[in-house]
Amino acid sequence: MKTPISEEASPAASNSTTDDADTKPKNALRGWRFWAVFPAICVTSLLAAVESTVTSTALPFIVHQLNAGGVYVWFVNVFLLTSTAFLPLFGQMCDLFGRRWMMIGVVSMFALGSGISGGASNAAMLIAGRAVQGIGGGGINLMIELIISDLVPLRQRGAYMGVVFAIFSLGTALGPFIGGAIVQRTSWRWVFFINLPIAGVALVLHVLFLRVNYDHQTAIAIKLKKVDYVGNGILIVSIVAVLIALSWGGSKYAWSSYHILVPLLLGTVGMAIFHWYETMPWVKNPTLPPRIFTRRTPAAALIIAFINFMLLFWVIYFLPIYFQAVQRMSPIISGVALLPTVLLSVVTGIVAGVILTKTGRYRPLHIASFALITLGFGLFTRFNASTSRAEWIIVQCIPAIGLGTMMTANLPAVQADLPESDTALATGAFAFMRAYGSIWGVSIPAAIFNAQFDSLLYLIDDVGIREQLSHGKAYSYANANLINSFPDNGIRAQVIDVYTRSLRLTWYVSLGFAALGFMLCFAEKEIDLRQTLETEFGLEPLEAKDAGKKSKETF
Repeated sequence: MKTPISEEASPAASNSTTDDADTKPKNALRGWRFWAVFPAICVTSLLAAVESTVTSTALPFIVHQLNAGGVYVWFVNVFLLTSTAFLPLFGQMCDLFGRRWMMIGVVSMFALGSGISGGASNAAMLIAGRAVQGIGGGGINLMIELIISDLVPLRQRGAYMGVVFAIFSLGTALGPFIGGAIVQRTSWRWVFFINLPIAGVALVLHVLFLRVNYDHQTAIAIKLKKVDYVGNGILIVSIVAVLIALSWGGSKYAWSSYHILVPLLLGTVGMAIFHWYETMPWVKNPTLPPRIFTRRTPAAALIIAFINFMLLFWVIYFLPIYFQAVQRMSPIISGVALLPTVLLSVVTGIVAGVILTKTGRYRPLHIASFALITLGFGLFTRFNASTSRAEWIIVQCIPAIGLGTMMTANLPAVQADLPESDTALATGAFAFMRAYGSIWGVSIPAAIFNAQFDSLLYLIDDVGIREQLSHGKAYSYANANLINSFPDNGIRAQVIDVYTRSLRLTWYVSLGFAALGFMLCFAEKEIDLRQTLETEFGLEPLEAKDAGKKSKETF
């Protein structure tokens, strides 16, 4: 039975009232049970947020400690791989098994992966731990957005997302600083162990307060038959193949090598087969229904989500390389230097959510955001060893405004042209595209950086240093202590120059993706955001003896 989350009798009644009058009765319906869910969501958001950036400044140190060499990219990529591959499956399972137990399950999985990663004795064990952690981390981000979508009408979601995003951004802001402090002051293992107490608090809060509806009557065996196992299998294998190609291309093997071309081709063909399979009439419950991608606005918004997160991770993982290798900052100071990006995105994310709620218009926000992102990434190409502090702070702020705005203004555009019954599937598709974009946002610049660095090694006169930094090892050695240890007889300047040139090429490539995102914003239609909500997954109704009413859901 669907639960109405509004007192408005009809769309006509809705249109005849002002935004303030429209919002007031909805808020009045929400009691302590509604608001008790949000601390649990915020703590869980903090858990995912800290992990998303804590490794960015600590990763070079961890790679060096474990002597990982060229496999370092899998410390990040396997997390992104597993967090992406299972998202469509999670979106489907949320409709079958409800939100509560799925949230508890993914938080538990994240904690397990954090424990394995923190206890890793070699690179292979750390990769395994990060794989488990990624399954939970991807599920957490999906569940947070899905639960908010279940409890809040589409028009108001931006404001509520803004509150959660503020907590998320606080975690991302603290992450680089915490990561740098941990590797500099204590064991790198606490980069992962720090998640365990946060996960514990989140689990307690979800067990106590996350009481939402789901289908209790249908047998589990029947529900399991509705899962699209074949589609999910094809999708997961395809993502793995593409990621292998992106990780090895230009570093371990040449882009023209069959080691790269074969998995890249298989992955691309596999994705095409997946989308073809999802359209077949015998697929009764597709993982990603074609209708989500055939409507212009959801399709454009999903591609924009892919590009936005690709560029976000591009910044998070490669600005620290600039700070540590070119500006020769310590890991802690590097984390502090990244604060303009992560802190300003907090403010703009909240403001964008409020603007979206008040105006109901997302398209102008998207256009302005990608205009700023494109400008900012273009200015990144100017960065070198002599760039002043004022310049790299101001330039960071420009794309940060756009990236932060898109964090809260993107999902409503995906959901606007789809019915509420598609909320879980649309949110799953959105989370998948963002996560898939984050894979490209680490793999593509890493491949470009490694290939460019190797091609410029001839500019370094010292043969020993050339060998030390070749074959993908330049990233792991991107720290001030190593750079400062090189002879100050011109060799150090040569190394810094190669780092600068290699980073510059990655920023040039990012410009193309930013420009594509800007153009796609014009393909979206401005659709009125719904101000009422009917859902089968709202809060469980109170007993009549406690609430005095059973016919109306109260919050």
